[in-house]
Amino acid sequence: MTAVMIQGTGSNVGKSLLVAGLCRAARRRGLSVAPFKPQNMSNNAAVTGDGGEIGRAQALQARACGLDPHTDMNPVLLKPETDTGSQVILQGRAIGRAQARDYAALKPRLLEGVLDSFARLRAAHDLVIVEGAGSPAEVNLRPRDIANMGFARAAGVPVVLAGDIDRGGVIAQIVGTQAVIDSDDAAMVRGFLINKFRGDPRLFDDGYRLIEERTGWHGFGVLPWFAGAHRLPAEDAVDLRSGGGEGLHVVCLTLSRIANFDDLDPLAVEPGVRLTMLRAGQVIPGDADLVILPGTKSTMGDLAFLRAQGWDVDLAAHRRRGGYVLGICGGYQMLGQQIIDPSGSDGVAGQVPGLGLLDVATVMSPDKRVVRVAGTALGQPVTGYEIHMGRTSGPDCARPFAHVPEADGAVSTDGRVMGSYLHGLFSDDGFRAAYLARLGVRSQPGFEAGVDAALDDLADHLEAHLDVAGLLSVGR
Repeated sequence: MTAVMIQGTGSNVGKSLLVAGLCRAARRRGLSVAPFKPQNMSNNAAVTGDGGEIGRAQALQARACGLDPHTDMNPVLLKPETDTGSQVILQGRAIGRAQARDYAALKPRLLEGVLDSFARLRAAHDLVIVEGAGSPAEVNLRPRDIANMGFARAAGVPVVLAGDIDRGGVIAQIVGTQAVIDSDDAAMVRGFLINKFRGDPRLFDDGYRLIEERTGWHGFGVLPWFAGAHRLPAEDAVDLRSGGGEGLHVVCLTLSRIANFDDLDPLAVEPGVRLTMLRAGQVIPGDADLVILPGTKSTMGDLAFLRAQGWDVDLAAHRRRGGYVLGICGGYQMLGQQIIDPSGSDGVAGQVPGLGLLDVATVMSPDKRVVRVAGTALGQPVTGYEIHMGRTSGPDCARPFAHVPEADGAVSTDGRVMGSYLHGLFSDDGFRAAYLARLGVRSQPGFEAGVDAALDDLADHLEAHLDVAGLLSVGR
């Protein structure tokens, strides 16, 4: 069966949304289509039906295809824990940690898994749409590459190069990419497209022709900026944005290793909620009604980061004012009395005091819980997922946050501080309505339907401005 790979001239040029839109467009043409990303680096993960984890962007792309996410769709996931080290996930399972300088030695093993997963997807579907990572122009990374041209060459998948005109210099982005990659890699490229154009695309006609003339590559079109992008989950923490509603002020602490931050997306689109993603160096505002401590890939490391911002002092003041606090996953662990890590599972062995807002304690362990769950919370049916190490217990667990079906989480005696291991709760309209009602806000239903509508709008946008038929047939 056929496949096409969308590579970019750099990071954050819009590859993930392009693939999601093409997946939805292909599905609407009656094709059996699946997404694939050989290697992703993200702490925003999704739990798959086969009990593993993949990048959240690939889960969204699977949704665009009408498929349940599967570990084959993103066989290598790197989850950064420090500036130089990551947990390595291979075909959905953690296989260890790697420092950046040592990662290259893992590449042969990882490429084998990548090609194995890709072969299964390719055999099962009419079309596989592949997303690259970073840029093929990073030729210093070309030896043992498994994310861009190394994969494309090994799997025989033709490439379309996407450039981002919004950041400027798109002619140099594309022409320069051809100039620095070797001729065999350049031969894999079937064409290019321009993404994120603001204004009248006809103003770029001369630049477009110049790229075609300089490279000899076919142009698949100029795509204007997609205004509905905010309605879809962001993949990277650099894309985190505050919501534009009014009313209840929800403040989320943007931790240095924030993970699964799409938990906040349903709140960001609530008209009765003003969501603030608080950055390092900012203080928790005195008018905050609810402060959320989100998930993190490094609980103890981000607890130290939180304290370095002075947020522990701000949280104590917020609590004295009668404010509400919600901790999710790693944020839940931070709310307890202490975090104990006997074997260094979370980084360095030892123990640290928590924030003391819940009467619980967490013991870290190497065992990682990765599972989808369903049950009830606040009297409402909920579905969600867990991705965490460590187990939490203590007196406040006698008042569980949810039952899925086992008891999960903890609630303070006055009900103002809550913690849970469950990700994705706010996507459930019933639970979100019940939770916000406790804070005096009437919720707007239809979040999940809104995501699907945004995917349809994205596909329409691509169909209107790009040669979608040509893009989908590149691999034939």
